[in-house]
Amino acid sequence: MTTTLFRDDAYLRTCEAHVVEVNERGGIILDRTIFYASGGGQPGDSGFLELENGDQIAIATTVYDEDRTRIVHVAAEGGVLPSAGTAVTAHLDWKRRYRLMRMHTALHLLSVALPYPVTGGQIGDPEGRLDFDMGDETLDKDAVLAKLSDLVAGDHEVTTEWITDEELDANPGLVKTMSVQPPRGSGKVRLVRIGGDVDLQPCGGTHVSRTSEIGALELGKTGKKGKQNRRVRIRLAD
Repeated sequence: MTTTLFRDDAYLRTCEAHVVEVNERGGIILDRTIFYASGGGQPGDSGFLELENGDQIAIATTVYDEDRTRIVHVAAEGGVLPSAGTAVTAHLDWKRRYRLMRMHTALHLLSVALPYPVTGGQIGDPEGRLDFDMGDETLDKDAVLAKLSDLVAGDHEVTTEWITDEELDANPGLVKTMSVQPPRGSGKVRLVRIGGDVDLQPCGGTHVSRTSEIGALELGKTGKKGKQNRRVRIRLAD
């Protein structure tokens, strides 16, 4: 199992690691990593691995293996692959990751500004979106943006905590997403809390530590997806 350093500290930009395996597709598996693997609507991280001699292996994206226990670093085409046991320093494309962290946290706030069941979503740079089951409710874009801006400016702390699978089962209202359920099997589920009571929901992604780091937001195009679903896009203003 890959040790996921980003779970405890999303601000780590580098780490020392060793190559455990290079699979048949050329995917590099490390014993520990700061690279987030694609999942939950958040793209996998990119960056590079630095060898002891200074050579670099560009990482195009990062995914989970079939068992979702190990993280696979997908090397860019044409690169020379390392062998098992090789010591490397992992370097994150921090500029991209930080913008995804800001957007991911902003989407949590969007689910607060629009308190409806979430049927889908995607985290991107500079734009992300959530789909809501709003029924026949109308969407007041100005009111939504004002609520979002207030939540960002509130400088709420973003923290994580863990509960057991049984505790989550006893509190089904914590799960806002209808299409993506929290991963089970390890016996515990990671929660992301914003402020004391602004938001609390299961999430394995990376987030900023305070809502003020999100910065100014803009609402993008909105539209209906099916009879009831409403797609709402937001983007980072910078």
